[in-house]
Amino acid sequence: MVQPAPTDTMHTVMSKSSQGLRHAEIERETKETKVYINLGFDGGSKQDIKTGVGFFDHMLQQLGFHGMLDLGVSCEGDLHIDDHHTIEDVGISLGQAIRKALHDSPIARFASLHVPMDDALVLVAIDVSGRGALGFNVPFARETIGDMSTECVREFFKSVALHAGINLHMHKVAGENDHHVCEALFKGFGIVLNRAAEPVDRQGPASTKGVL
Repeated sequence: MVQPAPTDTMHTVMSKSSQGLRHAEIERETKETKVYINLGFDGGSKQDIKTGVGFFDHMLQQLGFHGMLDLGVSCEGDLHIDDHHTIEDVGISLGQAIRKALHDSPIARFASLHVPMDDALVLVAIDVSGRGALGFNVPFARETIGDMSTECVREFFKSVALHAGINLHMHKVAGENDHHVCEALFKGFGIVLNRAAEPVDRQGPASTKGVL
């Protein structure tokens, strides 16, 4: 797992309501960004997103809505340089929030889905395994979509996967419109994350090893 730089300061808080909701808050501050994440798996579908990168905000909104997540994201980043640090650090923080919110929760663990959007079709598959890995085969023709660099799409999902401790695979099956392809990825990730996090009636971790 990629560790934050030694100069980073990090404060993480995990909380569960009296109803036992799976919820996590993450605050992460570096010399490049200041990120706050509020994530809930069981509270509904409210999104409050503000990163300073308009298209990225739109994608996170899609992720939260279609994943039926309560998702609050705020980031103050060095956008005068570019969007890389903001998008990567939001991914790191979101991954940490996923890991903490689902800690010790008996869940389905696996999910996969082909997600269509107009001309685009992508495959998204997930294993909440405790081990972070990303398989990503999604070429883009454009360098940017709106104000978001397309190379940062992979960086975001890599950061999420590594810090959440999940195996995540994303593959483009079809599509010529990069906006549609990218949006299908974010929608698909939200949906498979929701399905993999579905509570199940199982004692202990979802592994024959007895531990994830």
